[in-house]
Amino acid sequence: MQALARPLALVGSRTAAPSRRPAAASAAPLRACSTLAVRASSDRPQQSAEEASAVTTTALLAAAGLLAPLLLDQEAAMAVPALIKGRTFSLIHPAMMFFLFGSSVWAGWLGLQWRHTRELATTIKEKKAQLPAPDADGNRPASPLAAEITALEAERKELIGKKLNEKHNNWGSMLLGLGVTISVSGAFNTFLRTGKLFPGPHLYAGAAITVLWALAAALVPAMQKGNENARSAHIALNTINLLLFAWQVPTGLEIVAKVFEFTSWP
Repeated sequence: MQALARPLALVGSRTAAPSRRPAAASAAPLRACSTLAVRASSDRPQQSAEEASAVTTTALLAAAGLLAPLLLDQEAAMAVPALIKGRTFSLIHPAMMFFLFGSSVWAGWLGLQWRHTRELATTIKEKKAQLPAPDADGNRPASPLAAEITALEAERKELIGKKLNEKHNNWGSMLLGLGVTISVSGAFNTFLRTGKLFPGPHLYAGAAITVLWALAAALVPAMQKGNENARSAHIALNTINLLLFAWQVPTGLEIVAKVFEFTSWP
């Protein structure tokens, strides 16, 4: 029996040994993963700090660009590359402003059409209230209003299908973002070319137009809640804006003539 027990003990020890090796082998990847996790967690604060620093730097550069005409002197303005002071860059502002003037007219027309679409719903409701009451059998007597209501409903359905509100919102957003950028860049370009700004009707009208864009856009949340006063104020501000825009076009053309006179390509 002892002779048999020894071989069995040897076999048991050989079979048990491999079970320890996988445990030790599996522990190594776990230690490696934990090490990587610790390293990754230690790298996250550094990465977030770098991202925050990049955002701060971008914001400071943008603010510096907008404030440059107020902070730089004439010598600093004259030190910029000739290309930036050339005719090509100087004509970007007037070319884009002509586009924005046409865009303002188009966006205004879309807005008025959408307002007409909303008013049609009220008009249809009022006319339906004027229809003759149905008889005992539920039949409504013939009335000229019925055909008029049908025509108004068809018109309203057609206008809704054009998605006028979405188009108006998209053009309005473009006007706000691109308009403010181009108006500021126009004054910035003048300062870079001449070393100073020229207070006058064109500068004052351009500043007023930029402010009116911002004020009209600020009324949108109240308009979306159905505030009619905000809608009326939005239309009034944009009407004044469009009139100012048209009024300052001649002064802008005078500046364009000076650009051609005192600059060269490119």
